[in-house]
Parts: sequence; structure tokens; C-alpha cells
Amino acid sequence: MSENVFTSNPLFQHTLSLEDYRARKVALITGNGQDGSYLAELLLSKGYEVHGIIRRSSSFNTGRIEHIYKDFHETGVKFFLHHGDLTDSTCLVHIVAQVQPTEVYNLAAQSHVKVSFDMSEYTGDVDGLGTLRLLDAIRTCGLADRVRFYQASTSELYGKVVETPQKETTPFYPRSPYGVAKLYGFWIVVNYRESYNMFACNGILFNHESPRRGRTFVTRKITRAVADIHLGRQECLYLGNIDAQRDWGHARDYVEGMWLMLQQDEPEDFVLATGETHTVRSFVEKSFAVTGRKLVWQGEGVNEVGKDAETGKVRVRIDPKYFRPAEVDLLLGDPTKAKEKLGWTRKVTYDELVTEMVVADVQGGLNNNTSN
Repeated sequence: MSENVFTSNPLFQHTLSLEDYRARKVALITGNGQDGSYLAELLLSKGYEVHGIIRRSSSFNTGRIEHIYKDFHETGVKFFLHHGDLTDSTCLVHIVAQVQPTEVYNLAAQSHVKVSFDMSEYTGDVDGLGTLRLLDAIRTCGLADRVRFYQASTSELYGKVVETPQKETTPFYPRSPYGVAKLYGFWIVVNYRESYNMFACNGILFNHESPRRGRTFVTRKITRAVADIHLGRQECLYLGNIDAQRDWGHARDYVEGMWLMLQQDEPEDFVLATGETHTVRSFVEKSFAVTGRKLVWQGEGVNEVGKDAETGKVRVRIDPKYFRPAEVDLLLGDPTKAKEKLGWTRKVTYDELVTEMVVADVQGGLNNNTSN
């Protein structure tokens, strides 16, 4: 059978046995950000044909996947892109019918917590109802018993935590429109799994970062600023709550966990985490240390500053505009279930993660100097 899905009859795949259908190894990924790019690389390395959904934009928004994308007219291409959006049911049905995936990974979202307070309706539409639209697209195409579905859940579901560490059975208490929208996504996946016998899993992933992290997320904001200060392009970094504690891992490790969830005999929900927690303050200190700088802290509250221990220059200030209306103070995951059932553990340590991100941003800054 030809693997060229663009010329295949969407109804043809229904004539295949379930075993033969699954053996095709065709993945559909929504979202082409940090996680989508690492996941696409992983799946391609495992012999999958990979399809991604991207939103139409007047500017290029494929920077994280340019290294794996080839024009589909070339021979041997196994990575394809489709224009679509989680707010458009019709296009989702069309893409699912055309691609006939064996696995669907729903990673697309408005995922910036602070922004979700400013764009709460849009966040709910994409992160909550978007999940429902994609599940219904699979059912509409008659593939409910053939497709395995992964939903990108989040540790923000725990919000105002009621126990530490947080695991699969910990009650949810989201503290942002993003968390609330993701809560709907979580439970609609569970509902469709139980109602329609779909193989659908939630991955409750704690914070995972990399050099491909979006520039407005706090970890990448920190490493970019540290790199720019090191290169003499920036004087000071402005942050909000630097005492918030998070469980940070590397995105490359976490996408492997996503894939493992869909290879099990039965669908279940899993927490992926490192089991360690660190403050934003610690992330700042370690980032500056990579460039040979030590910070000393002075003052309290919004007046606290971080100074270069050698020069006395203020390198970090607090700006209240970055405070969330409802803060999440502590997130710490318990990945025991994933370790025991999936054989999953994180490989990249916290220190290695910080170093990789800072070095990449410094190198990126140097490359920009060269190109200019």
C-alpha cells in the first residue's frame, strides 16, 4: 500500500484490519512549538510518517521544525504540514480524514499562564473546546477504535496544591484561566475514553524546558537575558515572583514519555516530572553562574534586587506587572507511576538543563552578531 496519504482514499483505510491499520505508524501532531518539534524528531527516528497542524501566519512560524521539513514533492518525505486550527471543527475533520492517523498528539494550546488572564475566552476556546473538537473529528471520521490519542495536560491543574508531591490521584485546584481550560480538556478526554472506549490518555506534564522554549516563558526569558547581559546587549532582567517553586525537566525527555503512553495495552493518565523542585531565584542564579557571574540579593519584596557580586551592577529587578492575579507557589511532581508502568525517567538533570539553555542563547547571540 502506498504511504502517500495525499492521494489515498480516506475510506480505504477502514478496510484494513485494526492490526494492519496500526502498523502504518502515522502520527498527527497539533502544535509545532518546543514539544511538537522534539516529538516529531522522535517519531521520525522510529519510522513514523508524521503530520503537523500549523496555523496560517503572514510570517514564518516554523523555526523549530525547519531542520526536519522538506518539500513534499521530494522523494522519501515523511514529514508533512497542514494548515488548521483547533477553533475550526471542519478543518480538523478534513485533516483527520485525509491523514488517517494511528496516533494523535494534541499539543496545541494557548499555553502562557499569565497571558491566559488577558485572553481568557480565547484560552478556553482553544485549550478546552479545541480538545473536544479534535476528539469529535476522530469520531466523525469513524476512527474512534483505531486512533490512539494523547492530550497534553499540565501541572497547572494542581494550582493551589492540596498535597505535595502531586500525583495522578491528587485533587485539582487550578488557579488560572489556562489551568481551568486544561481541566476541561483533561476531563473530556476521560469522558470520551469511558463513553466511547477510545484509547485516550492525559499526560500531566510538569514544567519542561529547552533551548526551543518560547522566548516569553520565564526560563527562556532568564537565559536569553543572561546571554544578552554577557554579550553587553542588556543591563537588567525584570521578573515577577522569584520565589515560586517549580519542577523543571527537559522537553526532550518528556516527549518520550508521551510516546510511551500510547504504546501501552490500556489507556491511562500519567504524571511526568523530575521529583525535584527549584525556585525561579535558583534558576536565575545558576544561569548567571554559567557565564561566570555570581549574584547577591539585597532588599525585600518588590524592592529586592540581584547585583553582580563583582561589579555591584543591578542585574535583576522585580516588576509587579509580572505577578499573576492568582499565584501558584509550589509544584512538585511524583513520577512513580510513569517509572513503574512506562519505564520512564528523566535523563537530563536540572543543572544540565540550565547550562544547555544558557550556552545555546549565548551561541545564538554570537551567531546573530556574525550574520549582522
